[in-house]
Amino acid sequence: MMVRNSGVRTYAVHSTLRELMQQTYDELKKGTVALNPGCRVLCQLASTLEDADGWAAREHGIPDRSSHESGHLLRKMPGPAGLPDREEGLDSEGSDSFVKKPSDERSHLAVVACGPRLEETLNMLKSAVLFSKKPLHFYIFAEEELHNSFRDALKSWPRVVQGHFNFTIYHITFPKENEREWKKLFKPCASQRLFLPLILKDVDSLLYVDTDILFLEPVEHIWALLTQFNSSQLAAMAPEHEEPRIGWYNRFARHPYYGKTGINSGVMLMNMTRFREKFFKNDMTAAALQWEEMLMPLLQKYKLNITWGDQDLLNIIFHHNPESLYVFPCQWNYRPDHCIYGSNCKQAEQEGVFILHGNRGVYHDDKQPAFRAVYEAIQKYPFGENMEASLLQPLEASLQTTTHTYCGRASHLLTKRLKQSIASVQQDVTKRR
Repeated sequence: MMVRNSGVRTYAVHSTLRELMQQTYDELKKGTVALNPGCRVLCQLASTLEDADGWAAREHGIPDRSSHESGHLLRKMPGPAGLPDREEGLDSEGSDSFVKKPSDERSHLAVVACGPRLEETLNMLKSAVLFSKKPLHFYIFAEEELHNSFRDALKSWPRVVQGHFNFTIYHITFPKENEREWKKLFKPCASQRLFLPLILKDVDSLLYVDTDILFLEPVEHIWALLTQFNSSQLAAMAPEHEEPRIGWYNRFARHPYYGKTGINSGVMLMNMTRFREKFFKNDMTAAALQWEEMLMPLLQKYKLNITWGDQDLLNIIFHHNPESLYVFPCQWNYRPDHCIYGSNCKQAEQEGVFILHGNRGVYHDDKQPAFRAVYEAIQKYPFGENMEASLLQPLEASLQTTTHTYCGRASHLLTKRLKQSIASVQQDVTKRR
C-alpha cells in the first residue's frame, strides 16, 4: 500500500530550494533585501515552511492508552500501529470491551464534529457499527464541549455493540500561526480534514466522512478499495456531479478543479503515508511541494475565489495531480443531487446506494423526506432488535409517503443495498444462536 518517493536528486533539489526560500525570508525579516512582486509566492512559501516546522516541532506523541496495539510500526498495513496522543488536543477513551484484533482487520474511520452535530455524528457511527462485520476504530475530532457527550453516548451502547469498535477523541487542532484563517474557512472546523495526515502521523490509511453520512452496507467494503489503488494513487473520492448540466464547478468555479465536474470530499478514502511522502505539483512554484508546505500558500492564493472551503482546495490539488486520485462511483457518496431532478446515478440504479450523504441539512428539514426517512429509521432503531422488523419495515412504510418528490420515487435505490446488509447481519445472528 505504500510507495516511497524515489531518487536522492529530487530530495536534494527540494532541500536546496527550501534553504534558498528560508534564506530569502530571513533576509526580508532583517530588512536586508527589498520585497518585490516576483518574490511574493517564494516568500509566502518560506513563511509557510517555517510555520510548518514550528508546528511539527510542538507535536510530541506519547503512547495512546486506548489503542490496544502492540506499538510496533506496520507501515504497509492499513491503520495505525500505535495511535498518537497529542499533548495539545487529545482526550481519548477506548471501549473497555474491545477484543484485540490484528491491525489490518480494522477499518479506520475519522469524522470532524463541531456545533450542533453531535446527534448526527452519533447516527453516522451507529450506521457504521450496525452493518460492519469487521472491527472499527473511530477517530472523532470535536470541540471540547462535545467530548463528554460523545464518550457518554458511545459507552451507553450495549456492551456487545461496544465489542465491535474502539474510539479516540481529539481536540480540533490547526497550525497556531494560521489557526484563525483555517477555522473560519467555510463551516467551523471543516478544514480539519486537511491536516489529518499531519496529526495522525502513525496512521497509514483512513476513511474520512462528513457527519451527515449514513452507511447502508459494511464499512469494510469501501475500505477494501484501498487495495485497488495503483502505485500513484493516494486518495479516493466520488465526482461532485454526474450530470454536467447541473454541475457547480463546471458552471461557476473560479479556480481549477478535478475532471469535468469536480470531486466531492464528503467521503474520502486516504492512504496517509503517501500523503505525507508525496511531492505535489502546484501552480504556485515550479518546485513540487509536500503536503504541509503547500496548504497555506494555496489558501493564500485562492481564498478570495473559493466557495466550498477545503473541498475547493482539494479540487485544486487534484487538478494538478490527477494521477494521485482514485475516483469511485456515485453510489459510494449518494446525495440529493443524484435524484432531485431525476435519477442520474447509474451505478446506484444497478446496485443500490452504498453510502448516503444528506448534505444541505436534508436529514433535518422537509425538502427531501426520503433522505430524512432513512436517517430517522436508523436513529430510532433499538440495538439488538430484529433489523428487518424494527428498521427495514418502518423505513419502507415511511418511504411510501415520499413519492411526491423525485428522490422519493427513487427510494427503492435507498433500500436495495440496505436489504442485503440487513439480511447478512440477521443471517449471522441466526448462526450464533
